[in-house]
Amino acid sequence: MSQIKIEEKSSGVVLSLKGQFIGGEETDKLRDALVGIARQKKNNLVIDLAKATYLNSTALGVLISAHANFVKREGKIILCNVNKSIQNIFVITKLSLVFTIVETLDEANKLISE
Repeated sequence: MSQIKIEEKSSGVVLSLKGQFIGGEETDKLRDALVGIARQKKNNLVIDLAKATYLNSTALGVLISAHANFVKREGKIILCNVNKSIQNIFVITKLSLVFTIVETLDEANKLISE
């Protein structure tokens, strides 16, 4: 079962994903969460993928759309704790060139507060 946890930090918002995001209800919830964060005019977002096990093309599309929205508002989205299989998806699709991807949540928080 997929879960999304949203935490407000002083530097921005941390969105933690858990489970598989394969284009169903869980991906709709992800989209709603990202739209909600954007509507609150939050410009800095860290997406923690430590517990995410799979993202399909629909979920990637949701992340790309959110990235475009944040960049348009001069915001930042940083991905962290990306496991090898998900990292491979980002490399194969060349999305590793679009998203800032760091190893740890600490690194992401440091980047976001710059």
